[in-house]
Amino acid sequence: MNDNRYRLPGHVVPHRYDLTIEPDLEAAEFTGHVDIAVTIEEATDEIILNAIELDLGDIALTNDRGQDLSATVTYEEDTERARLALSGDAAPGDWTLSIEFRGILNDKLHGFYRSTFTDPDGRQRTLATTQFEATDARRAFPCWDEPEYKAVFAVTLVVERGLLAVSNTREVDRREAGNGKVAVRYADTMKMSTYLVAFVVGPLEATEPIDVDGIPLRVVHAPGKGHLTGFALEAGAYFLRWLADYYAIPYPGDKMDFVAIPDFAFGAMENVGAVTFRENAVLVDPGVARHLELERVSSVIAHELAHMWFGDLVTMKWWNGIWLNEAFATFMEMMASDSFRPEWKTWLEFAPSRGHALDTDALAATRPVEFEVEAPKEANQMFDSLTYEKGSALLRMLQQFLGEETFRRGVDEYLRANAYGNTETDDLWAALEKASGRPVGAMMDSWIFQGGFPEMEISLSPEGDGILAEQRRFGYLPEARGGDWFVPLVARLGDGKTEETATAIVGATPEEIRASGPIRWAVANAGGNGFYRVRYAPELMDVLLNRLGDLDPLERYTLLDDTWAQLKAGRIDAGTYLDLAARYRNETESAVWGRLTGTLDRLRRIAPPDARPAYERWVQELLEPTADRLGWEPEEGEDDLTRKLRGTVLRALGIIGKQGHIRDRARRVVDRMFESPGSVDPDVAVAAIYVTADAGTEADYQRFYEKYEQAADPQEEGRFLYALPGFPQPGLAEETFKMTLDGRIRIANGPMVVGRLLAGERNGSLVWDLITDNWSRLVELFPPMILKRAVETIWTRHDRAADIRAFLAAHEVPHSEKAIAQALERLDVAERLAQRESNRLRSYLQPGT
Repeated sequence: MNDNRYRLPGHVVPHRYDLTIEPDLEAAEFTGHVDIAVTIEEATDEIILNAIELDLGDIALTNDRGQDLSATVTYEEDTERARLALSGDAAPGDWTLSIEFRGILNDKLHGFYRSTFTDPDGRQRTLATTQFEATDARRAFPCWDEPEYKAVFAVTLVVERGLLAVSNTREVDRREAGNGKVAVRYADTMKMSTYLVAFVVGPLEATEPIDVDGIPLRVVHAPGKGHLTGFALEAGAYFLRWLADYYAIPYPGDKMDFVAIPDFAFGAMENVGAVTFRENAVLVDPGVARHLELERVSSVIAHELAHMWFGDLVTMKWWNGIWLNEAFATFMEMMASDSFRPEWKTWLEFAPSRGHALDTDALAATRPVEFEVEAPKEANQMFDSLTYEKGSALLRMLQQFLGEETFRRGVDEYLRANAYGNTETDDLWAALEKASGRPVGAMMDSWIFQGGFPEMEISLSPEGDGILAEQRRFGYLPEARGGDWFVPLVARLGDGKTEETATAIVGATPEEIRASGPIRWAVANAGGNGFYRVRYAPELMDVLLNRLGDLDPLERYTLLDDTWAQLKAGRIDAGTYLDLAARYRNETESAVWGRLTGTLDRLRRIAPPDARPAYERWVQELLEPTADRLGWEPEEGEDDLTRKLRGTVLRALGIIGKQGHIRDRARRVVDRMFESPGSVDPDVAVAAIYVTADAGTEADYQRFYEKYEQAADPQEEGRFLYALPGFPQPGLAEETFKMTLDGRIRIANGPMVVGRLLAGERNGSLVWDLITDNWSRLVELFPPMILKRAVETIWTRHDRAADIRAFLAAHEVPHSEKAIAQALERLDVAERLAQRESNRLRSYLQPGT
């Protein structure tokens, strides 16, 4: 027995579910029947399983010995369980538990829920789909809804004739079921957890399957969107083959469907054989998509397919281990994407995501990557940047330290040893220790089971033939303190003519890392893969700044990012940071410019109003050489990242630098885009859209809104939707907010739109008042797992800091305790930065004032 009241007791173990589900799309409800083959481990008069928002009907427990027991049900809503009191004692052995049930097709984007779309004829259509992770299979059928209770699922869907029905496996039988319905039966699944079961029913279409080494691959989509499926099929086929080769294990399913869902809370869900996606994460037109949009589709597909092995074939025992599922899938997403499109420089482009995780982990309100999970709502809070980005960054750091082939051998051993089973984190460390001979467990436990990360203070060694590395916890506020890590440090050391690479595991005591002779310079995070900050002694920093062009792009990125973190922590001033930023004038990498312009936007917002014109001129002088070099029109054969860089720089010049001729040209580009769709490079188009919104009129807003409603593809829809919060007029901000409440903006997108409105420089304070005035409605409307997105940007509103703290102290954001604590601490950091640096910026920009 488990002492956790949310856990099932374990004396009854399921092995197989024969599940029939009959959805009624018009009535928004469903009925079902399930026969569950179970083994009773010890005599019992009660069975406890998971069920919530279900009405259980007839219940019978039978065996092949002729015993037949009935049961009465008692619901435990707080623990989401159903207690079945048996009419007699059930002896140990094999039994079949049969249950009739019914439930609702909810509108909360979890469990078995409904989604709507408008078809090409203008009719609103409804489909039913599932989202069971973390603990919502129990909303669709009674089950042992814990990852350790793996079983085989035989699904039958009874649906109206003419609807498309999809589940995890291939269709094996179809027969008439009366009343204009058909019963569609699917092959048995592999042994898997309940959260991976899926079924989708609706007026959908599917592409013709393509053969991927014997696995049929399709994209299922709303009518009229078949022309947006080609890239997903290409990427999906590549990744299925690449991952099977990397893992050296065949794909464990019998088919693969990518299912595009109009209303979807997350990016995608890794259901075996039936991966469900938000539409903009799988449907795309490569001819008009910008780099970032194509990269998103590619990476989400790679991530979900990586799960087929790591997460689906081998699964964590309990939700404390979800980090490893998601971190490893994110890591493999990068590995696979780097092979699919090497020119996209995937690991460099991952740097902002890793930086976001570092930013979160520098807070006192951070958490360990792995921690004890008791209630289901705690599992939902683990789907954050610490699970995905920090976890994957730690795996990348470990891989680079051990060596790629050594790491791969350990992963293969882990998967083979645990196929169709459940594991703890220690099982992976043990496999990697066996492959490498290194103390992986002790090293990685120091990163996984405590929050935070170290800053490595680097100085020349006393003899000048190496560096002295010493760690201390990095934090923005004094409250973030304590902790020691085993740091797998990789350093490049040079004397100006030659260089060498050295590695060391740096613990609590300072470590000397030596070269073969005297050195003049050092890079203490060589390759830029370490999950730590670096602070160089002044003499080493000066040399690095003079050798900036000799650093790898990711090393340049980390140097910039680490320096920005020093500014936020109050260890340097804004002028010192801007001096560093000026040295990046000739930078050529999109990711580096993206980070730089993001920080420049933050500083512009804290510059005193009388210093804004001087700041804008400074930004213009920094960015204009790159903008002039790139121009507005791509050259023939230009690579995707150069196109992305052009859009980044033009957007920054127009919005941060307020450059007049850029803003004028952006408006002309938008006019051309409306007159001749597809005539403007996508990255330039997006830059022009946002620059125009920044100085837009009410007529521009109406034109953008109409384009959002009539968008040709999900990417175009997103471009114009997320530009609406950028308009300067207070009345338009109110209108956009209203649209998130009245259905003109999908529920799945609403919280993100509200969050962008709140972060708006000119209307954010007004929007905070709208949020507080409409809080009850927001809580009612937005599903708990995405509501937090509406308020996570509170850190931008240091002008309302006291009001925000008071409101959130009195109002709970469901399932988001940790996220809100982190957002409030970010607000504190932003407030202190503004107080500390505002006048310093004026003095830097206007010497003598």
